Amino acid sequence: MPQHWHDIPAAPASAFKDSTLASFDASVAERVFHTSGTTARLCGRHYIERVVLYDAALLAGFERFMLSDGARLRYLLLVPDPRHNAHSSLGHMMHCVAAARGDGRTAYFLEDDRIDAARFARAMQSAIDEAQPVCIAATAFALVSLLDALESTGTRFTAPPGSRVMETGGFKGRTRAVERGELYARAERTFGIGQRSIVAEYGMTELLSQYYDTLESRAGAERCKTGPPWLRALLVDAHGRRIATANRAGYLRHVDLANQSSVIAVQTEDRAYLVDGGFVLLGRELDAPARGCSLDAEDLLASGR
Repeated sequence: MPQHWHDIPAAPASAFKDSTLASFDASVAERVFHTSGTTARLCGRHYIERVVLYDAALLAGFERFMLSDGARLRYLLLVPDPRHNAHSSLGHMMHCVAAARGDGRTAYFLEDDRIDAARFARAMQSAIDEAQPVCIAATAFALVSLLDALESTGTRFTAPPGSRVMETGGFKGRTRAVERGELYARAERTFGIGQRSIVAEYGMTELLSQYYDTLESRAGAERCKTGPPWLRALLVDAHGRRIATANRAGYLRHVDLANQSSVIAVQTEDRAYLVDGGFVLLGRELDAPARGCSLDAEDLLASGR
């Protein structure tokens, strides 16, 4: 019996592809979320016994790190629309957030695997005309695609005060790499939203809770991520031994109490190092297969060339 949360045995994230990891009869799952993969056959599946638990966990985390000022924003979303992709945990997450905390005029701009930049521009200008702060939520590569399109026409905005950006997914994929500083600088110029209001979220289909950049770290080159109290991270070495030393790189292991209907502890191939208050994400192990929310949008970029 583990005596400490550090000692809880972890299932590798890849096990969600190989097995049905559920503490209940998976045939009665209220929702099944699929991991992003290169083919449907290679996708993992996370069986959700009660969607209300996921909604409660994601809302509490989002409010804590993205809505600490209590703002009611207009959500302009470059994520899968759950009406067309019921298996996207990110799409479900942002639909839930917008429905609970939005101004009632949420819009999606990822359609038929393409970004509708012209419609986004009209929606953004409408929010500006109404002095309505917005939250632009996008995977990293979807954000790149949108910025490419807007910059090609010289389109820039001055977003209403209180606006913010949430990006998720990662910066390195199979065909294109994007440097975080460059992406955030481009977003700041194009949207008129300062980089302290651009927040990187780190989540996984295999987890029901998420990490976010801390407010204190958003002004610096190193962004530190932390999560709600029921979500914790530790580092292990290649042999699975815990690394407790600060500034030493290792592999992230997550312990998420919201994962009560699957597995509490999940071992990843994502590399990071610990700092006071959280961890700094370094990226995937070089030999690990590409995965995550950015893949769909990366395919979108590749198909557009």
